[in-house]
Amino acid sequence: MSRPPTFTPPPCARARVLRTERGDFAVLDAVPRTPARATALLLPGYTGSKEDFVALLEPLTDAGYRVVAVDGRGQYESQGTDRQESYAQGELARDVLAQAAALDGVGDGELHLLGHSLGGQIARAAVLLDAAPFRSLTLMSSGPAEVVAAQRDKVKMLSDALSVLSMDEVWQAMQALDPPQDADTGDGADLRRRWLAHNPAQLIATGAQLAAEPDRVDELAAVGLPVHVLSGERDDVWPVELFDSMARRLGARRTTIAGAEHSPNTARPQETAKALAAFWDGLPPV
Repeated sequence: MSRPPTFTPPPCARARVLRTERGDFAVLDAVPRTPARATALLLPGYTGSKEDFVALLEPLTDAGYRVVAVDGRGQYESQGTDRQESYAQGELARDVLAQAAALDGVGDGELHLLGHSLGGQIARAAVLLDAAPFRSLTLMSSGPAEVVAAQRDKVKMLSDALSVLSMDEVWQAMQALDPPQDADTGDGADLRRRWLAHNPAQLIATGAQLAAEPDRVDELAAVGLPVHVLSGERDDVWPVELFDSMARRLGARRTTIAGAEHSPNTARPQETAKALAAFWDGLPPV
């Protein structure tokens, strides 16, 4: 679980609802003081939310980029259904395309797409459906296929628990197994509130995706979209060596954030924002 330093957005950002043809999505919309160079759409990972990107918003707007971080269907402040089929990867990918279409002032080929962990695999699926809206894709701590065996076991254990226990009961069990550290967000109230707002059907369905995702790297390479593979120097969800090999297969830019693990966006936000802006700045004009 990503643990953002705060759930309070900086002054450059406002919480709002993005209305799309596929429903409403809660977003944090951060705007630079000068005309934006481009817009970036950021997708969070499993159990995460738009707040996982709070620490990136100010440095990215300072670099001249508008940033829109979104809660996906059934995540935190975006409503979802209680049907697991609503969270099939294809459905979530179509949500991303609808979000891209609903962003004001953004035309085809003018939007940078970023996904963290599960969000990266959903972003990849969106690009494979239709790459036209996007200028680039960043896969942050998001591997080429299914997660490692230990993580598959954790996902199964969580899904089994969600099938028979309440969200609050599962939260209490998770806290007993993984007590929060001193550096965690506040007293944990924000993290608990986020957890309780997640739809359990979304968690079960997307957890199954993480455990069975096929390798689609060659499909993505064939699209020809500029790709950035960014991760920490350690990762317990996918081995870092898999990020390295995926970047080679894609001909992608590769960035490793020193001192970070699975969530460089929360662990090293300044360094991560600098790497993202450098990638976007270096792309040729549309």
